[in-house]
Amino acid sequence: MSESLSLAGIEIALGERLLVPAFDLTIAAGEVVTVMGPSGIGKSTLLAFICGTLDGDFRARGSIHLGARELTRLPPERRRLGILFQDDLLFPHLSVGANLAFGLAPSVRGSHLRHARVEEALQSAGLAGVAPRVPATLSGGQRARVALMRILLAEPQALLLDEPFGKLDAALREEFRHFVFDHIRARALPALLVTHDRADADAAGGRVLRLGA
Repeated sequence: MSESLSLAGIEIALGERLLVPAFDLTIAAGEVVTVMGPSGIGKSTLLAFICGTLDGDFRARGSIHLGARELTRLPPERRRLGILFQDDLLFPHLSVGANLAFGLAPSVRGSHLRHARVEEALQSAGLAGVAPRVPATLSGGQRARVALMRILLAEPQALLLDEPFGKLDAALREEFRHFVFDHIRARALPALLVTHDRADADAAGGRVLRLGA
């Protein structure tokens, strides 16, 4: 059962500069909340704090909960959070199928079951039959879909989206937005989207948190 992602008293600073003023936020299962603001204001820094990869030069405080589980002091690999970036970050030397298999949750054991999960993911992404190919042979939109499916195969309990539509052209951007948000809602995952594009926020259809306003 999916649970909410809750941020309480979150505040981030770099030296004497306050990047993210203290705030509270609860994101319900299946909800997408958008964080907007100009470049350099701390949007991606906020995501880094949530997923546990914040650089030590920053000072951060506050607590992060996924349901009743506190994540604040857990290492990134134990937080059960997925993060999707602008770049697809697929391994260029591996096939599409091997890229997806890399993301499979440890609970998925046995070659037959792992192969079946990969094929199901490709089918869900409209990419049946591309498992043997390498990422360089796919279009930008296809690679973006593979990147999302690899994250979802890891069975995250919440998603962080760091300007994932920014490098796609207008037509692909609209298509991929629908693809991402449909999968978030189908799995009832709480999601936090960082963007500077109002059209992304409009497509997400949820609340908007503005930094630097």
